[in-house]
Amino acid sequence: MLKKVFFRKNTEMKQSMSKNDLDLGKLPQHVGIIMDGNGRWATGKGLIRTSGHKAGANTVKSILNTCIKLNIPVLTVYAFSTENWKRPISEVNFLMSLFSSFLAAQIDELSENNVRIKFIGRIDELPNNLAKEFHRAEDITKNNTGVKFNVAINYGGRDEIITAVKNIAQQVKDGSLSVEQIDDKIFEDNLYTQNLPPVDLMIRTSGDMRLSNFLLWQSAYAEFWFTKTNWPDFTPEEFIEALIDFQHRDRRFGGLDNK
Repeated sequence: MLKKVFFRKNTEMKQSMSKNDLDLGKLPQHVGIIMDGNGRWATGKGLIRTSGHKAGANTVKSILNTCIKLNIPVLTVYAFSTENWKRPISEVNFLMSLFSSFLAAQIDELSENNVRIKFIGRIDELPNNLAKEFHRAEDITKNNTGVKFNVAINYGGRDEIITAVKNIAQQVKDGSLSVEQIDDKIFEDNLYTQNLPPVDLMIRTSGDMRLSNFLLWQSAYAEFWFTKTNWPDFTPEEFIEALIDFQHRDRRFGGLDNK
């Protein structure tokens, strides 16, 4: 039985959609989301870009709550890339402050709802005390057994792969690993997503149709689902639509359908 519903008032779902169309036995084990379109959403409404980021944070709440309700094991969201430092300093500073305030406001309820949060990327290179706040949140929720909620901040997929290669090379150099032992499992053990399943479903909002350097290794056999909806307008209903579409995909993983 679920504990208190996380962000209850923001996440009403159409019961007809979840009961009549969605097969709860065929849900993806790992959903990745590229949360794009916050700035476009704000600009379209005549607002400053930071208003879009604020609205986007509320969408994170509603989609995470939906994953809790549906018992989806892993949700990974792309919050800030290694390339996003190129944005105006005022916007970057706002985002860093938003990450901090969001976490402070929600950590207790995240933990109460059995969510385990993890921040992936070059976290220790973040400014001020943000890295300490992230590590504290990870420690608070480390024993939770519900949804594994990964937030990619200061993250780049290529950088993650290069870092893994360097780690493995160092292990070979130290003599703790031989070249012959290197395989998929060894490589995955050196990624930020160690011990997590690969991405089954990758969602991108706001119309662009590319990975943008997100979870490159983990998404090798992911199903992709794109929408023109900007992230602040992305609803649980549309999320369920993506899940239903996923359930109708023929996933052969390079093989043939023997049906």
